[in-house]
Amino acid sequence: MKKERGTLVRFLRSSKLLDLLTGSSDILLALFIIVIIAVIIIPIPTGLLDNLIALNLTFSIALLMVALWIPKAVNLSIFPSLLLITTLFRLGIEISATKHILLYATAGHIIQTFGQFVVGGSFVVGGIVFLIITIVQFIVVTKGAERVAEVAARFNLDAMPGKQ
Repeated sequence: MKKERGTLVRFLRSSKLLDLLTGSSDILLALFIIVIIAVIIIPIPTGLLDNLIALNLTFSIALLMVALWIPKAVNLSIFPSLLLITTLFRLGIEISATKHILLYATAGHIIQTFGQFVVGGSFVVGGIVFLIITIVQFIVVTKGAERVAEVAARFNLDAMPGKQ
């Protein structure tokens, strides 16, 4: 076992691929996006789906904690890019989970447990919770799009000389 571990360590240290990956963040980002697309296209096993959902929840909580305790916003300048990447990861997991549910009629342990917790065994409660979540999401997206349009209009006005 010890000899195998030494061989693996020597291989990783001498690996040009590892040097290339650690030397360039652009390649890591491209590989991450390829993995997201693969998760969307290729059906994945239930256990892997549960692990990806758990990883997503863990990373989301860690990102929230970092955002809450950062002293200045300037210290976390990568935050918008990080949000975009994690949103793409979540979208890939959601599409994969939906495909898994529709193809195999099984959701995995995390989705099933969370669904039972939220719904409580009643379809009426589930329908009401779904309706509330849908309305809140619609309002959030609508207000967000409205704010983006206001900011874009303000930037356009600021770009025009003497037209404010």
